[in-house]
Amino acid sequence: MTSTPDQRVADYRAQLPSHLTPSRRPRRLRTTEAMRSLVRETTLRPADLVLPMFVREGIDAPVPITSMPGVVQHTEDSLLEAARKAADRGVGGLILFGVPATKDAVGSAASDPDSFVNRAIKRLRAEIGDDLVIMADLCLDEFTDHGHCGVLDSRGTVDNDATLVRYREIAIAQARAGVHMIGPSGMMDGQIAAIRDALDAEGFEDVSIFAYSAKYASAFYGPFREAVDSSLEGDRRTYQQDPANGREARQEVELDLDEGADLVMVKPGMPYLDVLRDVAESSPVPVGTYQISGEYAMIEAAAANGWIDRDRAIMESLLGFKRAGASMILTYWSSEVAGWIQDGLPEHLRPFV
Repeated sequence: MTSTPDQRVADYRAQLPSHLTPSRRPRRLRTTEAMRSLVRETTLRPADLVLPMFVREGIDAPVPITSMPGVVQHTEDSLLEAARKAADRGVGGLILFGVPATKDAVGSAASDPDSFVNRAIKRLRAEIGDDLVIMADLCLDEFTDHGHCGVLDSRGTVDNDATLVRYREIAIAQARAGVHMIGPSGMMDGQIAAIRDALDAEGFEDVSIFAYSAKYASAFYGPFREAVDSSLEGDRRTYQQDPANGREARQEVELDLDEGADLVMVKPGMPYLDVLRDVAESSPVPVGTYQISGEYAMIEAAAANGWIDRDRAIMESLLGFKRAGASMILTYWSSEVAGWIQDGLPEHLRPFV
């Protein structure tokens, strides 16, 4: 005679020695969704998310980025439309990257007050206002014909201090265009002090600086190179951090804080969760992380092949950053995820809010 499930359970329970019967049962707090929600340690809000966006000069319709399904190079008009949608969904901020039609050795378009990218910032501020935090990437790699983040000398080496002068010029142009926050990503020594000094001298004391303090020379940037039509020659290992180093990030963070950084960042995100946790535990200012293009592309590609549940993988990855200590997350899914939360998550995603 076949036993019932309850009979089988009773038989097995009878065989368990009494001294092995658990006295502490963590599963009691996992019995229902209401119970799990009551004791949940980490939650995700739309305001925790920052949306990276690309605006491209000289196009009349958005251009899809093939290695990042769902992400596009925007026109100025489509940029405004997408930014408004993100703001209405409660996204905390956006960060803008420019894709110029022409480049030169010193990335002139980045600091040109009349360039397409600074014009886009002006339109964002005029039409979006303070509904979310408008940020701009401050770097030269998108704008230089060699694809590096600074000014090159005759040997093809990025000159740190010459580059600081360009960063000061770009910071002033972005501040005049209307950004709330500047994101210096070039990893030049002394860049935060140089930018802070330039902003303050021009009366932009209220423009804050989100320092890319621990930015690693990562293989996960690949799709981003397509997104900004990168002209990179060589690599960036002489200024971005060595992936093997963790303690070094503390020094970079300390230097940026001493120089006036208002927030600090660890980039990439998922491969450097240990660094993120370390920085978050010691930082006196908010800490962000950037879920970069390669991380995005991996989840999208695996989901497209049916190997993972896309939506759950997205939410789980974002929750991992929050659990590690991130106050905010730069992710290309920001607007989509904020929409999910705003509309009320389906049952299988509710454990994430």
